[in-house]
Amino acid sequence: MVESAIQQRPIRVAVIGSGPAGFYAADHLLKQTEFDCEIDMFDKLPTPHGLVRLGVAPDHQKIKSVARVYDKIASNPRFRFFGYVEFGKHIDIRDLERHYHITIFATGAQTDRKLNIPGENFKGSHTATEFVAWYNGHPDYADIEFDLSQENVAIVGVGNVAVDVARILCRGEEELKQTDIANYALELLKRSKVRNVYLLGRRGPAQAAFTNPEVRELGKLSDAQAITYAEEIKLDEHSRKEIEENKHNVTRKKLDILKSYSEFQNKGRSRRLHIRFLVSPTEIIGDEDGNVATIRLVKNELHKMKDGSIKPRPTEEYEEIKVGLVFRSIGYQGVSLPGVPFDVKRGVIHNEKGRIVDPDSGNAVPGLYATGWIKRGSTGVIGTNKQDSRETVDYIILDVKKGLTLNPVQAERRRVEELISERQPDYLTYEDWLRLDEMEKERGKEQGRPRIKYTRIDEMLEALRNEKMDVDGIAANNIK
Repeated sequence: MVESAIQQRPIRVAVIGSGPAGFYAADHLLKQTEFDCEIDMFDKLPTPHGLVRLGVAPDHQKIKSVARVYDKIASNPRFRFFGYVEFGKHIDIRDLERHYHITIFATGAQTDRKLNIPGENFKGSHTATEFVAWYNGHPDYADIEFDLSQENVAIVGVGNVAVDVARILCRGEEELKQTDIANYALELLKRSKVRNVYLLGRRGPAQAAFTNPEVRELGKLSDAQAITYAEEIKLDEHSRKEIEENKHNVTRKKLDILKSYSEFQNKGRSRRLHIRFLVSPTEIIGDEDGNVATIRLVKNELHKMKDGSIKPRPTEEYEEIKVGLVFRSIGYQGVSLPGVPFDVKRGVIHNEKGRIVDPDSGNAVPGLYATGWIKRGSTGVIGTNKQDSRETVDYIILDVKKGLTLNPVQAERRRVEELISERQPDYLTYEDWLRLDEMEKERGKEQGRPRIKYTRIDEMLEALRNEKMDVDGIAANNIK
């Protein structure tokens, strides 16, 4: 009976979120051979690709090239994209139940964790998410103001995102002009007065989350000198023993890179990037106008926990650094979605290996799944999402074969298009995005850049309308 149902009609799948995790889930589903399926992908923004477009640093164009893979996935006739359609606003969980057998949430982790220290809300204290989204041209962040007239900036955290923020602050104008950074960000960074950037890690160098390629790149900046301090990169007994026992060659190489930065040479560069370890912020101190003025740090020492992990603990030694800007980058967390079980403490959807679970009963919720950071938390790189989505899709396949899906009463493709046209007539298709993509690239060619992004939604919609009018006008003239 189940097999008959599968054969009678394709399994209709909704994917909420169009970042890497969502696209990889779509790809796995389209390639599996157990049943036919049709996929509709939704995103609150008009543009797809999530963090590939709006999170990957603009000076990492090679990483952004993975978008070509997503374009190929989207070319499948069983795939549709509905951009500028927001879950919780234009569609809700009841709409999904009415139109789809399966829904996959791939909404990512959209905000930073808090430091929970005094002064965190002073003016000039920001999340890394805000800055990254701002310089990448995210429409929701285009109007945020960052005071780059400050000479000293602190970044709390030593993961790859923290390194991205540090690197962008330290890049010279000529370097930035070769990227697809938002125009308004390029103009402000050209006038930047930032001279000292402090990258602050609470643990030691062996535990730093940044990857070797990321930290190596910091030594190749044209106008900034990367600096480490010998006493802070010296290995503690526990870290040294762990590296020796486990033969962590990658960590050894990381330490070699960091050690090379401790041999300071004045190369005449205008900026200095101070890579610090074993320090934790305890307070952000403001001036009389409520602006960030100083960050107070406690120096840490490492100790081994009963479970074998190496953790920092504060000493009685403190220091203060005069800074006018602070960015926190200590991990992302997801945002709850209307009608979807959410684990507030972990910042993820309640799930077991991708199956969304009711926290009260402990039972899987039929037809609902999660993938990516909203499933597992903010760990891994872009490629990690491919295997993560594979796990979720494997469980979807098992459940579909057992008949454990929703039973939509309006499963026809046209029904969704009718609904979206009524709720959000300005939605974009993937074909619209490809046209917008080409327009951005053409704008970039004029200035020798990869692209110049449209950073406001009304600009995107207007550009598409104008392009369509031009095409229609040419077609009309050809007919005449």
